[in-house]
Amino acid sequence: MALVERKYVDGRDGRLSEATAGDFIALLKPRVMSLVVFTAFVGMVLAPATPNPLLAVIAILAIAVGAGAAGALNMWYDADIDAKMTRTVGRPLPRGRVAPGEALGFGLFLSAFSVMTLGLMANWLAASLLAFTIFFYVVIYTMWLKRSTPQNIVIGGAAGALPPVIGWAAITGTVTLESLVLFLIIFLWTPPHFWALALFKTGDYARAGIPMMPNVAGEEHTKRQIFAYAVLVAVSGLLPSVLGFASIAYGAIAAVLGCGFVWYSWRVLKMDQGDRTMGPAKALFAYSLVYLFAIFAVLLLDGMISRIGA
Repeated sequence: MALVERKYVDGRDGRLSEATAGDFIALLKPRVMSLVVFTAFVGMVLAPATPNPLLAVIAILAIAVGAGAAGALNMWYDADIDAKMTRTVGRPLPRGRVAPGEALGFGLFLSAFSVMTLGLMANWLAASLLAFTIFFYVVIYTMWLKRSTPQNIVIGGAAGALPPVIGWAAITGTVTLESLVLFLIIFLWTPPHFWALALFKTGDYARAGIPMMPNVAGEEHTKRQIFAYAVLVAVSGLLPSVLGFASIAYGAIAAVLGCGFVWYSWRVLKMDQGDRTMGPAKALFAYSLVYLFAIFAVLLLDGMISRIGA
């Protein structure tokens, strides 16, 4: 695709921005967006109501756009630290592919569009939750917590845990205990997932000046925190079955997956401090992604089977 050139002034200097459609798609953080869409969809399926198919599609698209908007605003604000980290240096802003003003405008427009669409087509409770999620991720997490406290990912994880609640609310117009359990699973999963990453990306975070747990409290403390959260994740994964909105079969699979999470975290806990390969931490990070997808995939399948049998 031909490059699209625009003239802009970002407050510091004037230069040409050469951005393709792919650059703007990258601003949306597609991998993160896909997880948001998936968990929101699971929330919709598990909700005790039969949605209009068109409404469900529009709601999912609005949630996806809202997640992408938050990602774009995050990249706009974090362009300075993204340029210092190997994991993020290839993003559109550090590479100079997209201008800061373009990213800001893009994110703000998509934020307003997604919230208004969800409010008009579904309900304003879901739209309010989406607006709060964007605000929390961009302002509370990105602008405040991320650069100020090692608890950044603990508190900030609330933003990533809200999509299934939004999906549930889009269909029912309510927030219930069941939807909050889905929130809890993701909320508790977030710290060990990101702290595992932080263990083998400590240098990146140090260069960027981000106070991640390993940089501030040390490796041993971080490993203990990871293990403690892993136990909580395993327990929270059983709650849908315990509370009766998922089957015993789901509970059995969740127990196996949870034991796997605890086992991988135990390996991290016992990891030799001199092991610079960080093999157990990398393995936990990979497994944590599998765990969350698998838990919600089994919940989805369980909910669909329940609907068919109803």
